Amino acid sequence: MSWQTYVDEYLMCDVDGHTLTAAAIIGHDGSPWAYSSIFPEFKIEEIESMMKDFEEPGSLAPTGLYLGGIKYMVIQGENGAVIRGKKGSGGITVKKTNESVVIGIYEEPLSPGQCNIIVERLGDYLIEQGL
Repeated sequence: MSWQTYVDEYLMCDVDGHTLTAAAIIGHDGSPWAYSSIFPEFKIEEIESMMKDFEEPGSLAPTGLYLGGIKYMVIQGENGAVIRGKKGSGGITVKKTNESVVIGIYEEPLSPGQCNIIVERLGDYLIEQGL
């Protein structure tokens, strides 16, 4: 299965008539593996900051998580595994796998919990596959 299929079928899936706003699978080095059509253009430094927070949990809390120049307030996550952020009526979930990060961006009416489930399930699956 291609990486784009994971994004199209598993991340951008329909949940109660709603979908994520944008989603991507990005390598630890910041290289994009696959992404939805409106995923924000990001800087490598933004991915590097996420990777640093996985190694040093809490490092993003003072400055916020940035993706595509958009700032998200970091909220509870799982140290070394998941970063969650909030911005207005939407937010972001980032799940670290062995080789990549799975990212989902949402806006209401999709809930933070629904975004978390979508992103973290795919991330867990990829980890089980050794990816």
